[in-house]
Amino acid sequence: MNRRAVLQSLAMLAVLPVISACSRTKATGSQPGAGTISVKPLNKPHEEWRELVSPAAYRVLFEEDTEPPGSSALNREDRKGTYLCAACYLPLFNSADKYESGTGWPSFTQPITGHVTTKQDFRMILPRTEYHCARCGGHQGHVFTDGPLPRGERWCNNGLALRFVPKNQELPALRS
Repeated sequence: MNRRAVLQSLAMLAVLPVISACSRTKATGSQPGAGTISVKPLNKPHEEWRELVSPAAYRVLFEEDTEPPGSSALNREDRKGTYLCAACYLPLFNSADKYESGTGWPSFTQPITGHVTTKQDFRMILPRTEYHCARCGGHQGHVFTDGPLPRGERWCNNGLALRFVPKNQELPALRS
């Protein structure tokens, strides 16, 4: 066994107690962007969303995939408006909270209070905070604590998981 494999094994052993101690799903109130959930979750199996979104959006929203950085037209979107969940159309972000993070994904300083839930993600060994639409459960992205003041949060979103509606247009009805 080489030195790198030994170090990786030791790192995993050190993280296992943390993983087992953490609850898998957490309400937004225990993570960055604290707030209580204000929408009623849908009781709709993820598979039923497949017919309503593109295959790439389905992979991001319901298989927790990540789109390539720089691939979303929403990175350059600078009009006033609202960013909705691409699956159920729940408003998730206001354009006033969008900023250029330089990461290659649309980024926001905060979500609309009560419209997202968070959970710990250990896919990269160290824990990250993943967030989902509070209504349909669609995966949106990850929240980090390296954003601009005053909140210091960067809500890094997959563009495929969002739909932008300009301020002068009416928001679509929520999908069920």
